[in-house]
Amino acid sequence: MTNLLPEMAEIWQQTLNWQPTVQQQAQFQRLYELILKGNRQLNLTRITDSQEFWEKHLWDSLKGIAPQGKFIPSLQESVSVIDIGTGAGFPGVPVTITAPNCQITLMDSTQKKITFIEKILTELALTNAKTLVGRAEEIGQHPQHRLAYDIALIRAVGAVSVCAEYTLPLLKQGGLAIIYRGNWTEDETTALQNAVKLLGGVIESIEQFTTPLSHSIRHCVYLRKIATTPVQFPRAIGVPSQKPL
Repeated sequence: MTNLLPEMAEIWQQTLNWQPTVQQQAQFQRLYELILKGNRQLNLTRITDSQEFWEKHLWDSLKGIAPQGKFIPSLQESVSVIDIGTGAGFPGVPVTITAPNCQITLMDSTQKKITFIEKILTELALTNAKTLVGRAEEIGQHPQHRLAYDIALIRAVGAVSVCAEYTLPLLKQGGLAIIYRGNWTEDETTALQNAVKLLGGVIESIEQFTTPLSHSIRHCVYLRKIATTPVQFPRAIGVPSQKPL
């Protein structure tokens, strides 16, 4: 018996004004199966229930690229996207499935996870994504990656200013960083404003939303890069998380 993901066509339509094609639904299903299988060796996610997986990994990933319930228009074109600390492939792999015209780089510092992601890309026949092993602090100083991306995605675990320091150096002028987050407070907005200013960005919007099944509150923070990021950012490995801006 395979674990079947719910289709949720109506919820997709109501919340994102979109629904997956038959092929995309099949790719989501295969992704789910591969993650359940990979979880036995790799401890990829605590979320294994099919409805929870749909909500917290698929819906949540795509909600971030669809502020106000509409996909970011540039995702129809061939923009370059980087997912920093992709882990088991979220939000990057669902975005890869949904935006076939974009070039997506899935980055993580753990080689085992990247090897697993490569297997997923092959199995799902996703040709618009590639992988990168590295730490955000190093990649952000690398001439091939600095100023190279239109959109940077990151799921925030620590301080949001750390996410800003990881994402903004990688973006082209005018690029957008999307930080996925659970809770959010006004104090965080104030702290983030100062950090973002130092890094050449502005807070474009902070969106609060409720997930469709468990009704939990989530946030996405959108940062726009408007000026050059000073050369000293990102700082050396470990420094951003130990001494957030």
